Amino acid sequence: MNQQILRIGLPSGSLQEPTLALFAKAGFNITVPRRSYKPAIDDPQIEVCLLRAQEISRYVEHGYLDFGITGRDWVVENGSDVETLCEMTFSKVSNAPTRWVLVVPENSPIRSVQDLQGKSIATEAVGMTRRFLEKHGVQAEIEFSWGATEVKVPDLVDAIVDVTETGSSLRANKLRIVETLMESSPQLIANKGAWADAWKRSKMETLMLLLQGAHNARDKVGLKMNIEEKALQNLLDALPSLRNPTISHLAQGGWVAVETVIDEKIVREIIPQLKALGAEGIIEYPLNKVVY
Repeated sequence: MNQQILRIGLPSGSLQEPTLALFAKAGFNITVPRRSYKPAIDDPQIEVCLLRAQEISRYVEHGYLDFGITGRDWVVENGSDVETLCEMTFSKVSNAPTRWVLVVPENSPIRSVQDLQGKSIATEAVGMTRRFLEKHGVQAEIEFSWGATEVKVPDLVDAIVDVTETGSSLRANKLRIVETLMESSPQLIANKGAWADAWKRSKMETLMLLLQGAHNARDKVGLKMNIEEKALQNLLDALPSLRNPTISHLAQGGWVAVETVIDEKIVREIIPQLKALGAEGIIEYPLNKVVY
């Protein structure tokens, strides 16, 4: 009997590193040989293919892949009919969604989408841009950009539609955002036929659970400490973030152990407070997964 295989497509390029890191945290180690787009994964029931994020939704829709991770923007741009399983915001630069924005030079007279009437626009997201202009009743020339879109204004085109996370690159190139077309985050998507298959669906649901758990654990840490029982309520009252900790009695009478999960960014502020409130044996530890 042939072993069943789940074929998954993961994004190359800027999303490759954070995606592989997310899989590693979820418990799946993926090795990418040099000059190869067929990575190895330590699960014999999964085959991985690295593709441009722009292409993944089309291959998932047509059944060449069962499951994939790609941006919501490319699912919309391709008009792909797929099952959207969940959305997870992560990237190489930040944990904020990316934005597709209409951009012009700082000194351009263009101030709104209406000012683009009869103008020229370069973008990789031609379909998205066309629908945006149609929505506003504007006719303009839209050309596909193969890359380096930022350098095309103002010498080659009047405006561009490009993707940005922080906007810092646009500012560095003396460009100004006129409007935001859409926000996008990575999505877990599935082929509809594969999602209807019992074995593949179970495998995808397991994968999704572990990936979401790893995603939920980002920027969070666990804290454990001991405190006298008589001081416990003061600790809980003073620290709202510890509203639902795990509390257990120690062998030493009158003392309890407290364990909780908090945002890593507040640890440096919270540990001195814990100490001042009588906590002892404070331990901070990293988390791989948080499953709600």
